[in-house]
Amino acid sequence: MVSIAERHQQIIDKLQKEGKINVADLCAELNVSSVTIRKDLKLLEDKGLLFRTHGGATLNNPYTIDRSVNEKEKIQSSEKMQIGAKAATLLQPNDSILIASGTTVLALAKNIQPSGSLTVITSALNVALELLRHPEIEVLQLGGLLRKSSSSVTGPYAESILADFSFSKLFLGVDGIDLEFGLTTTNVMEAHLNRQMIKVSQKTVVLADSTKFGKRGFGRICGFDDIDQIITDKGISDYVVKALEGMGIKVTIV
Repeated sequence: MVSIAERHQQIIDKLQKEGKINVADLCAELNVSSVTIRKDLKLLEDKGLLFRTHGGATLNNPYTIDRSVNEKEKIQSSEKMQIGAKAATLLQPNDSILIASGTTVLALAKNIQPSGSLTVITSALNVALELLRHPEIEVLQLGGLLRKSSSSVTGPYAESILADFSFSKLFLGVDGIDLEFGLTTTNVMEAHLNRQMIKVSQKTVVLADSTKFGKRGFGRICGFDDIDQIITDKGISDYVVKALEGMGIKVTIV
């Protein structure tokens, strides 16, 4: 019979290999009850070896915190610029697009070199200011309650403006992507605005560096049925890529 110490080591080994584990799989592999596995996970969490999640555990803290846009811009900056450059190649002449908030979509704005006219509506002040240098781009800034930490607006006024438009693409930034919980942000009002953005867009493209995977923010934006494409960097695990592609999502890695 496998000892408790051996079982704990097997759990840690599997977690280090996969980055994330669930109770049902561990029960089947180790031939023990879910009660036993949950006790194991609690003991290992108390030792600082993992973080428990709904139905399993993860190697890294799955909960994101709200950081200022200036702080977030310094995290994975080169990866974000590569993601933004790739996203910019999706634009078509005479496109009408919607850009949400976040430092990764700001990287998209910095990489846009329009060929022909382009109409952009955005909730992010920094995105709008970045695009002002292009005379070919018509920029409409959404109004509403200004979130200082993200330099973007939220609220019912911004949502009501969106009802009058239809967009070919939405470029969406997120704070967390969890295979069970979906796409999230740290602010519930921003999550609600993002849902309205998805409704008025023909295609939703998520721009997210690899550190966002396995994370959860406070406000849930949507599930994976609402997403068409995710552009990320090579830090994403093969397991997550296969899971996303299995849901019909195009995953582009830069």
